[in-house]
Amino acid sequence: MTITASKPEGIDGPAAWRTAWIVLGILSISFGSPLLIVVGLKPIQDALATDRSTISLAGSLAWFGTAVGGIVMGYMADKVGVRVTLIFGAVMVACGLALSSLGPIWALYVGHGLMLGLLGNGAIYAPLLVYVSRWFERRRGTAIALISSGQYIAGVVWPSLFEHGITTYGWQTVMLGYAVIVAVVILPASFLLKPLPHAALPPLVRKGSANDYRVAGLHPNVAQVILCVAGFCCCIPMSIPQAHLVAFCSDIGIIATRGAAMLSVMLAAAFISRQLWGYLADRIGGLRTVLFGSMSQAVFMSGFLLTQDEAGLFFVAAAFGLGFAGIIPAYSVAVRDLFSAAQASWRIPLTLSTAQAGMAFGNWFAGHLYDQYGYYKPAFGSGIGFNLL
Repeated sequence: MTITASKPEGIDGPAAWRTAWIVLGILSISFGSPLLIVVGLKPIQDALATDRSTISLAGSLAWFGTAVGGIVMGYMADKVGVRVTLIFGAVMVACGLALSSLGPIWALYVGHGLMLGLLGNGAIYAPLLVYVSRWFERRRGTAIALISSGQYIAGVVWPSLFEHGITTYGWQTVMLGYAVIVAVVILPASFLLKPLPHAALPPLVRKGSANDYRVAGLHPNVAQVILCVAGFCCCIPMSIPQAHLVAFCSDIGIIATRGAAMLSVMLAAAFISRQLWGYLADRIGGLRTVLFGSMSQAVFMSGFLLTQDEAGLFFVAAAFGLGFAGIIPAYSVAVRDLFSAAQASWRIPLTLSTAQAGMAFGNWFAGHLYDQYGYYKPAFGSGIGFNLL
């Protein structure tokens, strides 16, 4: 069913905010799916008798698949409607988790990379972000920050539940159970999404060619490339604590339940601060918010090199969450600030895709460095280096 124009209820109005809250709930469920491989990293590694980078690659493939899929699905959502891509994505996430629960490495890779990532979250995240961005003008930064926080709500709610479930029932049972949750919650929620107001619908054709205007004095596509490269580099350090914090804690003698709680604290702080970063983006623009967020991320990332004390790591995790949370939504705001609404359906997913590719690379690269050195300091150090680029 294609979502088409209807009588507008007003951009930035009550209908827009209801839509944003519905999307936030959907993303809070869909973004729980890649956290299973994070919380279960060591148990899955032990069960399959392989090295850590082999398992963390499945998480990387999920992020990379989401990145690539978002480009295609953002375009498709303009053609067939965001409800169709959302339903398709939810079914694929559920099927990907079910396949991954079978156990072999190939099932983890296909289930996470192709189904959960490329065809699943790729069809959910970017199309929904573009869809919500078109409901807002004056409060766009705040709205994008809100819905993007679905990742952090997932990070607060699910890790401790996953850890308890994996300890009690095993990782395969938990994956299969979460597949059912995804299908039962997201599929009905898709029918709550309302048509875009007429004023929010993008024009079919932009007057003039891309050569008729400049972005910060640059050709638009050159500016796009710079945004994409910057997004890739800044998301490498962003992914390392999110993907490896639980395993890092276990390696230094902190029990898994405390590590999962630490991850939840980090993402809870990220949820709160993302709202503040969104408010800031509405005031100073997306690009300046990216700059300030990247500087904060680099500063707080260094904390993981300075302490292995449990209390100290809880503080560092919370501070890191406060620092990095505004970067990705600020990139989306920057794209809408710099380019036309007609180009949002491919420019926003393209920018997000390179950022998510950075998340995927950072996830795998940290696991690779751990396998080479046997500890995580080189991974945290390399993350700071990429951030400074």
